[in-house]
Amino acid sequence: MLVADDHPIYREGIVRAINDRKDLELLGEAADGREALEQIKRLEPRVAVLDIRMPELDGTQVLSALRRDGVKTEVLFLSAFLEPELAYRTVAAGARGFLSKESSRQEVCEAILAIAAGGTAFAAEVQAGLASQIQQRERAGGAVRPLSKREAEVLGLIAEGLSAPEIGERISVSTTTVKSHLASLYAKLGVSDRAAAVAEGMRRGLLE
Repeated sequence: MLVADDHPIYREGIVRAINDRKDLELLGEAADGREALEQIKRLEPRVAVLDIRMPELDGTQVLSALRRDGVKTEVLFLSAFLEPELAYRTVAAGARGFLSKESSRQEVCEAILAIAAGGTAFAAEVQAGLASQIQQRERAGGAVRPLSKREAEVLGLIAEGLSAPEIGERISVSTTTVKSHLASLYAKLGVSDRAAAVAEGMRRGLLE
């Protein structure tokens, strides 16, 4: 893992939390975006935890540079600001997670593990904001976005009446990841709850 944040006290807290875990390994830390980019390219950590707003390069610029250069490190953003538009742009750029800086150290570590395992990790406020942004953009564009394979699978499981934890157990992902899939699923279907998602899925022929 690599941690980048220009606030030394906050960065040290995250670093300490990672070092206290036997299931996480810290490879490096950085105090600004340019240093973070250089270290990520050199060390190629599985996950990088980045502050959104940093000197030299901000977090989204770091992520864009990583994707441009084909670096496979996944990114978890931490921010004191959870604006929906900002969250949408980070996800569109390829971020796998977005948490508030008010999240506990345990929540941050669990998010890192979820992302390292191929999942996602988004704060509840971010999920709601993402759903709103996607709905607004779809209404403006008039386009219907197809469900991903995983979203279609989750839709089928909520149609069976499974809860988010039960779905997580069935498909071997965390409950947080399931909730992220649900938020995206609801946004694409233009609904706000399970029952409406199932009804809309049936209307569109997505469920038998």
